[in-house]
Amino acid sequence: MGFQDRSLQCSDCGATFTFSAKDQEFYATKGFTNDPKRCSNCRAQRQSSRSDSGAGRSQGARQMFPAVCSQCGKSTEVPFEPREGRPVYCSDCYTRVNK
Repeated sequence: MGFQDRSLQCSDCGATFTFSAKDQEFYATKGFTNDPKRCSNCRAQRQSSRSDSGAGRSQGARQMFPAVCSQCGKSTEVPFEPREGRPVYCSDCYTRVNK
């Protein structure tokens, strides 16, 4: 397959960038069928802003809410806001209830 350098326009900044034959070959080996939409600067900015905003689950601590276990009455924290009329369990009771 003979690849040739191509000029593409960045969807973010509108600048023209080169999609090199080497990059095209790399995309082909990875099975990518679409051309890149962003220049390398905009791609790096987007990647940086996504990691700064906590888009991934591993970014920062999860918000926890205080609750009282409906089964044993022990104080606990849960990763959701408890609602009236819905049971909330500590981790021990949750394990027993959901066996």
